[in-house]
Amino acid sequence: MFQGDIEHMQHNVEQPPPTSAGGAQESVITVGQEEQPQLERKKRKLASKFPLVDISRNLLLAYQSLGVVYGDLSTSPLYVYKSIFVGKLQDYQTPETIFGAFSLIFWTITLIPLIKYVLIVLSADDNGEGGTFALYSLLCRHAKFSLLSNQQAADEELSAYKYGFAGQSTSCSALKRFLEKHKKSRTVLLIIVLLGACMVIGDGILTPAMSVISAISGIKAAAEHLSHGEVLVLSCLILVGLFALQHSGTHRVGFLFAPIVIIWLISIFGIGLYNVLIWNPKIVHALSPYYIIKFFRETRKHGWFSLGGVLLSVAGTEAMFADLGHFTSCSMRIAFSFLVYPCLVVQYMGQAAFLSKNLASTPDSFYNSIPDSVYWPVFVIATLASIVASQSIITATFSIVKQLNALGCFPRVKIVHTSKHVKGQIYIPEINWILMILTLSVAVGFQDTILMGNAYGLACMTSMFITTFLTTLVMIFVWQRNIVLATCFLLFFWFIEGVYLSSAFTKVPQGGWVSLVLAFVFLAVMFVWQYGTRKKYNFDLHNKVPLKWLLGMGPSLGIVRVPGIGLVYSELATGVPAIFSHFLTNLPAFHSVLVFLCVKSVPVPYVSPEERFLIGRICPRPYRMYRCIVRYGYKDIQRDDGDFEDLLIQSIAELIQMEAVEPQLSSSESPSLDGRMAVISKKNVQSTSTLIVLEDFGMRDSIQSSKSLTLQSLRSAYAEENPQIRRRRVRFQLPENPGMDPAVKAELEDLIRAKEAGVAYIMGHSYVKARRSSSFLKKFAIDIGYSFLRKNCRGPSVVLNIPQISLIEVGMIYHV
Repeated sequence: MFQGDIEHMQHNVEQPPPTSAGGAQESVITVGQEEQPQLERKKRKLASKFPLVDISRNLLLAYQSLGVVYGDLSTSPLYVYKSIFVGKLQDYQTPETIFGAFSLIFWTITLIPLIKYVLIVLSADDNGEGGTFALYSLLCRHAKFSLLSNQQAADEELSAYKYGFAGQSTSCSALKRFLEKHKKSRTVLLIIVLLGACMVIGDGILTPAMSVISAISGIKAAAEHLSHGEVLVLSCLILVGLFALQHSGTHRVGFLFAPIVIIWLISIFGIGLYNVLIWNPKIVHALSPYYIIKFFRETRKHGWFSLGGVLLSVAGTEAMFADLGHFTSCSMRIAFSFLVYPCLVVQYMGQAAFLSKNLASTPDSFYNSIPDSVYWPVFVIATLASIVASQSIITATFSIVKQLNALGCFPRVKIVHTSKHVKGQIYIPEINWILMILTLSVAVGFQDTILMGNAYGLACMTSMFITTFLTTLVMIFVWQRNIVLATCFLLFFWFIEGVYLSSAFTKVPQGGWVSLVLAFVFLAVMFVWQYGTRKKYNFDLHNKVPLKWLLGMGPSLGIVRVPGIGLVYSELATGVPAIFSHFLTNLPAFHSVLVFLCVKSVPVPYVSPEERFLIGRICPRPYRMYRCIVRYGYKDIQRDDGDFEDLLIQSIAELIQMEAVEPQLSSSESPSLDGRMAVISKKNVQSTSTLIVLEDFGMRDSIQSSKSLTLQSLRSAYAEENPQIRRRRVRFQLPENPGMDPAVKAELEDLIRAKEAGVAYIMGHSYVKARRSSSFLKKFAIDIGYSFLRKNCRGPSVVLNIPQISLIEVGMIYHV
């Protein structure tokens, strides 16, 4: 591996190409692509003809959502009243304050989950996906808010890109221009989005500890001889088992989740109704907001402090929007409105009726309100429901980390796809064990659900506060709603959530600081990684190899071109990276066919296989230099299917044939042809007759064509030690076509011979350093923070599933 400094290249600076619709340099041709996927059209056509089909589908999805989405929200009755009546409010514990507390809970559940999320926020989806990054993705596509690198005008032609309302409202144009003009405003927007993601990750740490300990505490209420330490040890064992089972995937135990939550909801509904009828039927009067006024009139500032406990009744609401991609908005609305909401309201009402006649039972209000005859069955169901609640938020954390990773805002981690049939079911080992250690630390450190609830409530309400803000921006820039209407939505819900958030901040000394510390640590990691990655990309962008220099060297590039294909990985979507010149100056030979490969993420959830590949030519035909851009959405699965090399060869062959059929595609005023790309559909490649594909079932490996016996033996040993990497071997032949252009035939023959000689993957092993003139803060972020993260995360070759035996790494130092 060669190392060196490329600061000598800085005088050869090219301006970055346009990355928006205004970029006239970029030309895109679509081959074999439909404007709209046939599957979606068939689904809508079927639903319009047979409404019952769509209804039954939504009912099935509503049933499934109960086990994935609503576990956290449905287990909140375990600890809400206990968290409300703490501190000075215990001195005001009267039937009137109990009624007032229930009235607060009822209206909080009604206004935030039911009205805000079910009626409004669930409509702000991104091609069916929900969550903070879905909102950010929508905004980046309808306005130039993105700070993501290597975006192109060609990305705007994706079928999923134009999701949302068309047109442009004049009322929001001034605000849009202001936000687009000032880079600081876009940076602030990204930080807000990252902060929302950090709070959800914080939920993934706090929810398991909070839910499991609250459920297991029921043992101590029934068996008083058990000590607090024994209950804590049992809770920790359950938590360790929960995280240890994550590697098997949620699909193997998912069939149990929905029945558990349904039984749990029916149980708490029945217990709540029983308590209302037996203890105090007058509790129904507390549905009036008048009791909220009476509550604050009597408790004053201590009632305001207690709002930190009330907001726990809506903890887990954000999961409705975050997990939208697995279901539909209609199914989520059905499940919440017709089952979750009424069961929770009746349960809270029943607990309030019980407490109004048993004021001393507040510390264990839920378990004390259970009739003795059903105590142990309900305890078992409560424990199982708490595990389901923990599982859902852990899975959501994995999904968020994957989205962060795809958008370049989180260090590279190993992502394991636990299901071949269900999208989004993933497992991240590093994150799983970090979550387990932090969760156990919180459980052992606090040992009190009240302190955990203070941290938990702060994290939940902060994420809701951010969602309200981003939804308002979507209303303005995507839905084209009137700014006054959007502002009313913002002020109304910000006032409600702001009151709760201000109360939660008063609990910072009593455990709330944990959420802030976790958010700060994760936010620092995300921002440092994003900052370092952006600086490295900008360095590559401004130090590209001048194409005039390559053209001046001739087709041989001043070196020996040996048989084979060289795949040069680069983050640049245009131009030749500086690493290529660094390679040419250190090695006397290079491959006869060069493909500059860019694997990038675009701000859409999914990219269809028909639109994934962009193929183009960099220099004139004799140079045999091509570019391939592979595009993935932020929720796409980057699987190694084993046929990437073959598909790439077929796509390049299709481009060569297409240029021969349509000569105007290869004509350009610039001899470099760089920037002219074609979308090569996978279906079109598979049906094309440009190359004949022959299966190779023998032991012969394409790499054995190498004249080096040592290299052959090394690769054979590597294949034997790694049987999982064996792939389907194919050979290509040209069809008999006497009318084929001789130049096209020669280029295709060179491509086939290069493929048979072998494929090498060339990547840069970069070392990023801050310039000597940089500020102390920048040096700390780059030289210490970013360097530490790069050394301790997964390498790019591992993430991209590159076979190590065919990998060539070129060391370089970046001074940014």
